[in-house]
Amino acid sequence: MRDLMTIARAANVAKRTVAKLGANEKNRGLISIANALLAHADDIIAANAVDIENGRKSGLNDGLIDRLTLDKRRIEGIAEGCRQVAALPDPIGEVLWMHKTPNGLNIGQKRVPMGVIGIIYEARPNVTVDAAALCFKAGSACILRGGKEAFYSSMKLTELMRAALETEGLPPDAINLVEDTTRDSSNQMMRLNGYLDVLIPRGGAGLIQAVVQNATVPVIETGTGNCHVYVDASADFDMAQQILVNAKCQRPSVCNAAESLLVHKDAAAAFLPMAAAGLAPSGVKLHGCPRTMEILGETVLPATDEDYGKEYLDYEISIKIVDSLDEAIDHINRFNTGHSECIVTRDYESSQRFLEEVDAAAVYVNASTRFTDGFEFGFGAEIGISTQKLHARGPMGLTALTSTKYIIYGNGQVR
Repeated sequence: MRDLMTIARAANVAKRTVAKLGANEKNRGLISIANALLAHADDIIAANAVDIENGRKSGLNDGLIDRLTLDKRRIEGIAEGCRQVAALPDPIGEVLWMHKTPNGLNIGQKRVPMGVIGIIYEARPNVTVDAAALCFKAGSACILRGGKEAFYSSMKLTELMRAALETEGLPPDAINLVEDTTRDSSNQMMRLNGYLDVLIPRGGAGLIQAVVQNATVPVIETGTGNCHVYVDASADFDMAQQILVNAKCQRPSVCNAAESLLVHKDAAAAFLPMAAAGLAPSGVKLHGCPRTMEILGETVLPATDEDYGKEYLDYEISIKIVDSLDEAIDHINRFNTGHSECIVTRDYESSQRFLEEVDAAAVYVNASTRFTDGFEFGFGAEIGISTQKLHARGPMGLTALTSTKYIIYGNGQVR
């Protein structure tokens, strides 16, 4: 087992080679990784089965087991993500702009690699591949530190990716996995100044806050998802029901799943029974305001501010009846985490106000919050969904993993 400092030194050597690779070489490496994942799907599933068994023994809930699970369909999706990243234009070397100053200097801004990117994440083995593929295409080496819950899956995936790069004559140390899953390795990564150019946490609120509060290296903050669906007075109720059920029930364990339903008072009597009927087959537990309880009865638990601010990641949802669009927007901006918010409406003015006034990385009109995803946005894979406002916001694809430098052409100018 390589210790973290050995990995950090190897990644810093590899970053210089990766930064000089052309688009064709990087794409060749990514296609080789995709092929290796498909060819060894049974081996990946076998390693993943060990993680699932250990997870069940340790008491992981069904939502986390779902995040942890890999099957052939999900492996095919991960491999397709690699192919999509390979198909994307190479951002490295792109000149964003150039202008000529009065003294004759030509000054421009150019995209360059970050260098070495660290990612700390939890029980999501797909992140092992998504992060590695994006970092590699963005011309950087990566150091991955997954959670102990996905240890065997991540080990097998990393082994296959490194072997695929080596087969193509590319540096395997572009992709590195920290095998120490204790808290010590996380704390050490947070302080790898001089070796790590940026650190990205991807996981629950506890992990993200620990990194943000304790890291001495630069951090890009990804966020938890307390996402809302607001059903306006003018909404198409059938559409609203479909969007709500999809956003809540399709995969409740992910950060872009809906956690709260807001309904305009003029729509509540008609829509809330439809909402309850749509959510019932999945056994969704309802937490509602007093007016919601009056309409839906004893099946609704009383909702508190804690419920309205909670990311359930399970078959639970909070519900509130609001008197106006203003109240809906105020409620969302108070309780949301800046992730993804949806309005269902047929009123154009309401839709535009919602888009303008809701403070979130992704704001939807008449579509499920489940689309906040790098794959769905056409980025191939994603490194995470940033809920901060510096550098990157929303699904983080290739360009979010690059930096820039200024390039200046002169002909002898002095100051």
